[in-house]
Amino acid sequence: MNIKQLLSKYGMFIRYVIIGLLTTAINFVVFYIFKFLGVNYLIANTIAWFASVVFAFFTNKQIVFRSAYTSRKAFIIELVEFFALRGVSLLLDDGLMFLGISVLQLPMIIVKIGTQVIVIISNYIFSKLIFVKPSSKGE
Repeated sequence: MNIKQLLSKYGMFIRYVIIGLLTTAINFVVFYIFKFLGVNYLIANTIAWFASVVFAFFTNKQIVFRSAYTSRKAFIIELVEFFALRGVSLLLDDGLMFLGISVLQLPMIIVKIGTQVIVIISNYIFSKLIFVKPSSKGE
């Protein structure tokens, strides 16, 4: 299989990984800025979530899943669905952060990395539900 065939077959996933890495970087940077400023880790995590979700919405819509802007109504529906499903990820993220840091007393960086792996996988599934229309799921 050559590179063109690989990109054709796995292009969406490759784009998601690249954008996911950038989104995760934004999440980590914002999280640690707020932690440095003395903000509680759960509040810092939630602020980091919001910043990364705003970035993720537009990049996933346009770059990863190439979802067209068909109408204002369709855009708003996608936006609401995206934030709602990412809200599930936030609950998962904050819950695992609390469990790992406050209950199990594991190192924050280890917990943060571990939760992000789980969140990235769940977000890929959620994003496909929103942006991939039945006719384009073969990408």
